[in-house]
Amino acid sequence: MLLKGSCHCRAVEFSVDAMSPAPFMHCHCSICRKTAGSGGYAINLGAHADSLKVKGREHIKIYNAVMREEGQSDTRSPAERNFCGECGSALWLWDPRWPELIHPHASAIDTPLPKPPEVVEAALAYAPDWIDVPGGKGHIHCDTWPPESLEDWHKRQGLWSGK
Repeated sequence: MLLKGSCHCRAVEFSVDAMSPAPFMHCHCSICRKTAGSGGYAINLGAHADSLKVKGREHIKIYNAVMREEGQSDTRSPAERNFCGECGSALWLWDPRWPELIHPHASAIDTPLPKPPEVVEAALAYAPDWIDVPGGKGHIHCDTWPPESLEDWHKRQGLWSGK
């Protein structure tokens, strides 16, 4: 599915071919909440990195998040969180450990996205008390990360359009 996206100020516009376009997971980890949160979480999609086309690349900034684990030294994540340096909008995440993938933020996508048949509420152990976590039918709760990958979830739902 061809997705078109942009930042809030429109300094950056992009397109990408997504094989997993359904916004199925809300990530409540502190990195996602603080760098790209909407509703107290971030939502990433899955796409082919080599399909990314960008207008306004000169406005993009990259943040490598600090990984803070209790009892361990802080480290920098190799994952690159791309955002607009003008308005601060989160755009996509790219990680050199999986260079063939790019994860656009659903909040930056202008193309209508398919409504997911269920939503995974991930990293709930890190969600602050003020967040009203949706529950009930159609919501799967995970203290940390779900056992299914982005690809596996889309395949199980019949929504995979990968190569």
